[in-house]
Amino acid sequence: MPSLVHIAKSDVRWAMMRHHFTPCADQVGVFDRLRSIQFDPIAPVGCNHDLVLQSRLKDYRVGDWQKLAYEDRHVYDGWDKMASLVPFEGWPLRRHIYTVHRRAFEEKIFGEHKDAVDRVLKEIEERGPLMPKDFDFQQRKEEWKGSWFGPSVTKQVLRALWHSGQIMTAGRKNGQHIYDLTERVVPQRLREVPPLAAKDAERELVLERHRAMGIVRPAAPGEVWSYSVLAYAKHEAIAALVERRELVPVSVEGVKAHATPAFLSLLDQPLLEPRVVFVAPLDQFMWDRKMIGHLFDFEYVWEIYVPEAKRRWGYYVLPVLFGDALVARVEFHCREGALEVRRWHWEPRDPGPGFLPALETALREFMSYCSATSIRVEAGIDEKIGSVAASLSGERRPINE
Repeated sequence: MPSLVHIAKSDVRWAMMRHHFTPCADQVGVFDRLRSIQFDPIAPVGCNHDLVLQSRLKDYRVGDWQKLAYEDRHVYDGWDKMASLVPFEGWPLRRHIYTVHRRAFEEKIFGEHKDAVDRVLKEIEERGPLMPKDFDFQQRKEEWKGSWFGPSVTKQVLRALWHSGQIMTAGRKNGQHIYDLTERVVPQRLREVPPLAAKDAERELVLERHRAMGIVRPAAPGEVWSYSVLAYAKHEAIAALVERRELVPVSVEGVKAHATPAFLSLLDQPLLEPRVVFVAPLDQFMWDRKMIGHLFDFEYVWEIYVPEAKRRWGYYVLPVLFGDALVARVEFHCREGALEVRRWHWEPRDPGPGFLPALETALREFMSYCSATSIRVEAGIDEKIGSVAASLSGERRPINE
């Protein structure tokens, strides 16, 4: 049984930098490292999944993921931690997620509305991929108004089939799912892989989380464990993985966690060249915000669901990483070819003399990422940030002029 390894916070910070933000050669490399990327449709400056990819790829552009998903079929648009983009090679293991999710729909949808299920499946089989609005079968139950998926029986059935793995997202149009039968989306060689027993699947999914994050507290929030899928199984799974030496128990200045041997091997690697990284709100790096708070002395709340009057930082604020420190937070918005810097909040630490040149490089690359040809800075933002922006656009112009 591996003994407890004690690690300094400073060492873990640099290991996290190497694990998460060592640049990758292509999108496939990012997915290999992160195992999946959380999908979120809100897009003030690309979506969360775009932001995750741009932080690891030099020439990534908003929307580039779609070719990998819907043309190359390297990743599928499904469920992992939450709604996610997942490499197809991970689909056989994640059948366990579908098995657990189906239980929530068994009585209400698959039992009480079997005829609706049959009709929806028959339409997809006969007509091919369809958006919800394109089904001939359209039925409502007004008593379902206000529920998670609303009063449309058709939509509720589609989501039940999607969450239970009988249909999949074959593409999207204006962000909306286009559904098709799983057997027409997943390659046959993967569908023929024998399913794992529940405990084996739970163990491997828990290992996937650790591979994605590098280091994970057992007390990480429920969404890290995909809620009911792994929340009750994680402790037994972690114990088995420690016994097999696939995980190592660690203490980071008093905080207990587990790390993969691959992550621990990064502790002795050379330091990375410091660069500015704009971190996505749902990036694996940020999944355990209490650990981020412990390591980086950085409190983060994604305030998208916080009433505007109660927000401290802004609607869609990104942590700003430089070297091994979270030095600021920024809110961007891109529209009509202009990248807007709407908010900038410094952390109470000096980022160092190399920060502003690194920020200029990062902003130039970020403009390219979101196809912006100019940059505008909100009035009241630190003059140093405005000066960097002015060097990229020729002048400093407030957003509201």
